[in-house]
Amino acid sequence: METLQKTALVVTIIGALNWLLIGLFEFDLVASIFGELSFLTKLIYILVGIAGLINIGILFEHIGNRKELH
Repeated sequence: METLQKTALVVTIIGALNWLLIGLFEFDLVASIFGELSFLTKLIYILVGIAGLINIGILFEHIGNRKELH
């Protein structure tokens, strides 16, 4: 599971950097590489979203660990 979370974290970071470029320069790197709303662009956006959902587990992981300590 740790490998999946680390992979998801990398994908989420890439997505965050793309959003940074959009916010600062109105430049969508993913769309510029793969085409505006092409199948690959949509697939990458979907994968970034799924990776973000997987990372929710990392956010709340410490809660489960805290219960084990008590």
